[in-house]
Amino acid sequence: MQSSLPSTLSALLLAFPLPAQAESDVSFRAARRVLETKCLSCHHPEKTKGDLLMTSREDFLRGGDSGPVIDPGNADGSLLIERITLEEDHDDIMPPKGKPLDAEEIATLKAWINEGAPWPDGISMSPRPKTALPDWDAPADPEIESIAAYPSEITLESEADFHRVIVIAQFKDASTQDITRQSKLSLTDPSLARLSDTTLRPLKDGKTTLRIHYRGLDTEIPLEVKNASTPRPVSFQLDVMPILTSAGCNTGSCHGSARGQDGFHLTLYGFDPKGDHFRLTRESPGRRINLALPDSSLMLTKSTGEVPHTGGKLFGKESENYRILREWIANGAEYDKEGIPQPTSISIEPPELLMKGADIEIPLTVRASYSDGSDRDVTLLTSFSSSNDNSASIEANSGLTRSKNRGEAFLLGRFHTFTEGVQTIVIPDDLPYTRPELPVFNELDRHVYDKLHKLRIIPSELCSDEVFIRRAYLDLIGRVPSTEERARFLEAEDATKRAALVDELIDRKEFTELWVMKWAELLQIRTFNQGGQQVSYKAALGYYGWLRERIAGGVPFNEIIRELLASEGGTFSSPATNFFQIEQDVLKLSENVAQVFMGTRIQCAQCHNHPFDRWTMDDYYGFASFFAQVKRKPAEDPRERIIFDGGGEVKHPVTNQNVKPRFLGTETPENFGKKSRREAVADWLASPDNPWFARNVANITWAHFFGVGITDPVDDIRISNPASNPALLDALADKFIQSNYDIRSIVRQICTSRTYQLASRTNETNATDETNFSHAMIRRLRAEVLLDSISAVTETPSKFKGLPSGARAVQIADGNTSTYFLTTFGRASRATVCSCEVKMEPNLSQALHLLNGESTHNRIKSSKVISSMIEKKVPPESIVENLYLRTLGRVPTPEEKEKIAPHLAETKNPKETRELLDDVFWALLNSKEFLFNH
Repeated sequence: MQSSLPSTLSALLLAFPLPAQAESDVSFRAARRVLETKCLSCHHPEKTKGDLLMTSREDFLRGGDSGPVIDPGNADGSLLIERITLEEDHDDIMPPKGKPLDAEEIATLKAWINEGAPWPDGISMSPRPKTALPDWDAPADPEIESIAAYPSEITLESEADFHRVIVIAQFKDASTQDITRQSKLSLTDPSLARLSDTTLRPLKDGKTTLRIHYRGLDTEIPLEVKNASTPRPVSFQLDVMPILTSAGCNTGSCHGSARGQDGFHLTLYGFDPKGDHFRLTRESPGRRINLALPDSSLMLTKSTGEVPHTGGKLFGKESENYRILREWIANGAEYDKEGIPQPTSISIEPPELLMKGADIEIPLTVRASYSDGSDRDVTLLTSFSSSNDNSASIEANSGLTRSKNRGEAFLLGRFHTFTEGVQTIVIPDDLPYTRPELPVFNELDRHVYDKLHKLRIIPSELCSDEVFIRRAYLDLIGRVPSTEERARFLEAEDATKRAALVDELIDRKEFTELWVMKWAELLQIRTFNQGGQQVSYKAALGYYGWLRERIAGGVPFNEIIRELLASEGGTFSSPATNFFQIEQDVLKLSENVAQVFMGTRIQCAQCHNHPFDRWTMDDYYGFASFFAQVKRKPAEDPRERIIFDGGGEVKHPVTNQNVKPRFLGTETPENFGKKSRREAVADWLASPDNPWFARNVANITWAHFFGVGITDPVDDIRISNPASNPALLDALADKFIQSNYDIRSIVRQICTSRTYQLASRTNETNATDETNFSHAMIRRLRAEVLLDSISAVTETPSKFKGLPSGARAVQIADGNTSTYFLTTFGRASRATVCSCEVKMEPNLSQALHLLNGESTHNRIKSSKVISSMIEKKVPPESIVENLYLRTLGRVPTPEEKEKIAPHLAETKNPKETRELLDDVFWALLNSKEFLFNH
């Protein structure tokens, strides 16, 4: 900002003082709407065409390259009026694009100028989208259900503190629109704070209320002012570093890269502020910081574009960023003293957006909370990005969001080491849609329906009983139903028979076997021999048996994990200790714990603060410290190891100091009493207060039944990979906790929901939906389930190492025990904890094996299914029907019967008939309908 106005401008301001707001409000607001809609898009700080700014009265009166544009009191002598009244094809007409101003708009601007161009105190203009709603005194709109203001409460805590206010209209159809500048904002006690445009700044201590009115609707924000006359010095860590991050200086593409940029290196996203301070102030003394002449500092001149800069101009001299950096340099460019309050979290509001139509603009506001209990508006120090610019874009430094095309986007904001986001949905404004009245089987359906309503998606119809029983058997016990089981279910007339079937299947031992297999994959239960890092076959069997025993016994899942992480003793006598034998590297072990039990990948924070999540290097090494004291020694049996706790620390690579144990994302006690570190982290992880564990297990469980997680991949939960339906995930996690961590309980919730029972056939609205559960996903059967189903329908038993003949593939304990079929169809090798271990993608080897391999051809030949029916004199047509029922769970369609019948009629002897029936059986086992759950 300039320290004083030019003399001519000062004279103009004196000659035409601002009229009282009550008298000028009407004419100003009318002119403001015209200017913001027609002119400001070319004349705001980001785009000053003709060097003309229209955002403030001072800028407006100053004019641009052509001199003053208005003469207050003399509209006919004003350049603005001259330009807007030119012929439409004139080169100088304003605006140069779009339709010229109409007669009413021109008359509005003339009347405003003739009144002296009144401009109420504290108001600044900004471009107004054409989609903006009318001003506050327009007639009420019955479609607007309510208005909401953000933040919901404000505290101003120093002379320099401020908070921007955002007001949102919430419509009955769930859409949202910004009405901040169209609303009437007023303070009950204006002596306590100054309302400058949409920003509150302190005047004196006290409490008051900001009242907001819009077209008959009202809301308010409580406001408290503290220490209004206390200055707040600029902080390197709290002010300077966030500017460097928001301006992109320390990103991987600039000075934050491994080698820096143009001879200057900063740590990526500022993970080492003390080191960055040294590089700025001491590495090349006098070059980047000039304490004697702050304005000549290269740090400022490059940022403003006065000196050539590879990164271009970052901000202007009039900006808040420039003021902060200059003040810091002028005050000596010091590093902060010890004990300054540190940010503890950020929140971004509004928390979610539904934008109806293109070109809707909604700003975001970011508030940081600090360790001393204070908070700040850090919107302008936040870096913003969108996961889907095609649907919703966002200005990187301001947080202004614009809607584009139909779709979903997640808007990310990063400040300091914190990243948060806002879910955004964009729908067409002319989309024909009426919300359907849908039955709600349980609470999960309600959350799914709410999301689908926002997307204007209508879910599919319910699946048929014959589809449901096949789906439930495959998902719950890992095999297709027998013809007898199918017939019994279809014949039942009980309205609750689907829920009863779910209960029946959950109580079967096959359910336990299936879920033991899933968690055996994540726990990497397998044999291997790498010297001291080995798991013998006896140890692997004991580990698997321990897991099976607890799941079968209904032990709460958090208790299973608590026992696992705190286990000690021999790998034979205390099987859970094999978890620490499988992975012995401290850092990888801690990464595995976070990924398996919290669903989050912290690996990125090993070398620098995570760029797209909340995890920092302090988090990473602090969490690893919990496992630094795990020790191993040989037992009497050379195949066994003893796991115990001894000494051990983890050093931080930046400070080279031992790192204190630190829980991820929550407060950590100063000491753990008599608990070991592992006992402490086990109790924390398995506690209802842990924000990650229940959500992770609930998400893994959901993904099993739908083929896609609410957060997907299930082991990559991060801010930049948000849940598709956060309310649904929260509800499912709450159900899990309320059931005392009973897996069977949430499985029952999922399978008795209407959402799970939807058909896979889509409609016009949900044909492209793959993440919001509006229809059943067609899912390929996993390797073990497919092999067990082939074995069941052909009645040919399988044989696996260590298991009796007839055992199921899902019962295999050792991850290194496999068959060609299981390997080909993507069975997990259990070499890592990644959910990607299970391969579900089809490939050529699978097709060739099904067409020519022993799993189908030889099993059919050795099967007695067809021969036993032939011996019983069952007609060939009935045999075909039986084959359809046992493989696909349905009878053949009339079209299928018509295709098969002529071939059956042409057979001349029992051998030919048997060969034809074998071909039908083979075709069914190779059909997509058999290979997929649908």
